[in-house]
Amino acid sequence: MEFEKWQALGNDYVIVEAADLPFELTPARIKSICAAHTGVSADGILLLSEPDDPSYVARLRIFNPDGSEAELSGNGAREAVMYLRRHDWTDSDSFAIQTAAGDIRPRITSATECTVDMGRATVTSSSYPSGTETGRGELTAAGRTWSFQFVQAGNPQTSIRAENEDDLEQLDLQAIGPEIENNELFPNRTNVSWFAELGPGRIRARIFERGVGETSASGTGATGAAVAYVLDGGRSPVTVVLDGGELTVEVSEPDLQIKLTGWAVPVFRGALADTFLEELHATK
Repeated sequence: MEFEKWQALGNDYVIVEAADLPFELTPARIKSICAAHTGVSADGILLLSEPDDPSYVARLRIFNPDGSEAELSGNGAREAVMYLRRHDWTDSDSFAIQTAAGDIRPRITSATECTVDMGRATVTSSSYPSGTETGRGELTAAGRTWSFQFVQAGNPQTSIRAENEDDLEQLDLQAIGPEIENNELFPNRTNVSWFAELGPGRIRARIFERGVGETSASGTGATGAAVAYVLDGGRSPVTVVLDGGELTVEVSEPDLQIKLTGWAVPVFRGALADTFLEELHATK
């Protein structure tokens, strides 16, 4: 099984074409492939296949390292976009891709960067069924009450504003994140972002990703933080400073149409060893 490893701001994925896949991607197999010391080591798997509709270039499925399937990933989407262009799935710089969250429409602007039209974010969703029309709420985690802004940005995002950057950096996300991710308010679990304003149109964010934990970067996490910031009076476009680098999120009001700009690059190309493939075949 051949694959490529890509990364965007340190958010790394294994990219596999469905035609090269010798078995079904079950949760157990996904966990084994993504494992840090016994597998390839990745934040997830991007599976590319032929689209159902010829007006699309490809169908993209996104899997978390715990074996669950994600609706969308901003960084993963950009990696897939650049992969598709490099591997001649299309010769166009603008095209459409099918995802579980709906279609996304990228525009490639350089050899490593693209802008992705992520569609429209919302503050109401079945992923937060008890939420009000504003998406604002409160919950308790790690012995503390948190005020949050819910944002559906292809996947569920719970965004929390910190008082300042110092408070943000002192947070122990590994202690706080799991309680919020699995809070009863969110039947599908949730991603969590904390952010603080650095200046007009510029925020610092830290991300706790559903099924992953704290991560150096997340495109949809950055989007959730940027939307929450704009809804709280901040200006767009928003530069989101993450551990892995910076992303630019354009939030159009009042419809919350999102455009996400950032880079993605390949790390290496490889093939799984025969012995590992035998283990995966035996894994259900």
